[in-house]
Amino acid sequence: MTASFRLGRVAGVEVGANWSVLIVFVLLAWLLAAGRLPARYPGRPEWAYAAAGLLAAVVFLLGLLAHEVSHAVLARRNGIQVEGITLWVFGGVARLRGEPSTPGADARIAGVGPLVSLLLGLGFAGVAALLATAGQTGLVVGTVSWLAGINLLLAVFNLFPAAPLDGGRLLRAGLWKWRGDRAWAARAAARTGQAFGALLIAAGFVQLAMGAAIGGLWLLLIGWFIVSAAIGERREAELGSRLSGVRVADVMTPHPVTAPADLTVADFVDHYLYEARHSAIPVVDEAGPAGLVTLARLRRVPPQERASTRLRAAACPMSEVPVVGPDETVMDLMPRLSKSPDARALVVRDGELVGVVSPADVRRAVQRAALRRAER
Repeated sequence: MTASFRLGRVAGVEVGANWSVLIVFVLLAWLLAAGRLPARYPGRPEWAYAAAGLLAAVVFLLGLLAHEVSHAVLARRNGIQVEGITLWVFGGVARLRGEPSTPGADARIAGVGPLVSLLLGLGFAGVAALLATAGQTGLVVGTVSWLAGINLLLAVFNLFPAAPLDGGRLLRAGLWKWRGDRAWAARAAARTGQAFGALLIAAGFVQLAMGAAIGGLWLLLIGWFIVSAAIGERREAELGSRLSGVRVADVMTPHPVTAPADLTVADFVDHYLYEARHSAIPVVDEAGPAGLVTLARLRRVPPQERASTRLRAAACPMSEVPVVGPDETVMDLMPRLSKSPDARALVVRDGELVGVVSPADVRRAVQRAALRRAER
């Protein structure tokens, strides 16, 4: 899930939000301001309901952010790099670069999120109780009580033993500890996720049949998301079992053909492109890799400007090209490779370009692993 806009940094982690999170914000604020709060606490001004609904929606999203930040912090403490956090319509995602090395680390990273939500829920419940003891029974208590309930519900829901929920991660850690096989544990957790998502979809259809349109539609959407994510995790686990221990150096195309960054596009097309016989060629300068030029990017340069345009200007900038070391694992590279605009990664050792990795290289590695497994 990609971020549509940046929110800043929290605990050293880049935080962004997808546009879809606005759906949750508007829906929660509207349901509270136009439905729940007026029904339970009538007689207040309209602006009071609107303010309470907006404030509750903001605090709820901050709670989601705290949930994801806790995952990110624990991941870094266990030696896993964190690319960032993205809030979206179904909550939040902490994007981790790599996987936990032990079942214990897996369990700690997964369990801290529901724990934070649980503590938030208990904290809001305590505040609501104190306000009630002080004689407050109106809109403020109702809003704080709703925040307590929604955070407790979030904690409980995330503990269901079904991937991609945190409970599914905990199930994976437990099965991993039991069997000693992380890939098998991940596949088992993904299957429970598919089953759980199917149950939610069925419950959504029941709700729709009973006339609960909003609740039924929400269950359908959540169920669909869980099923889709679980299928993706199962496929990733199967891929990971095939690529276990495979390094970038084992799959890369070594000693790639390169082109000078100050070469014009016209000279490149005339003297490099057809000789290289590659669709993506690294661009280099005195300092090392300076970008990646592809046929698609060359076509964007108007013919009349090719003689004056340098490859540096036409190439994909290094800020968007994944750079990896030859000893990194292919599985750690895969998420970055899939997000690369040109689906290529440059392999660098001590500042020197030593190879290029493409999806075709990874596919060949998977095919070789399948052949070796068939032989065994």
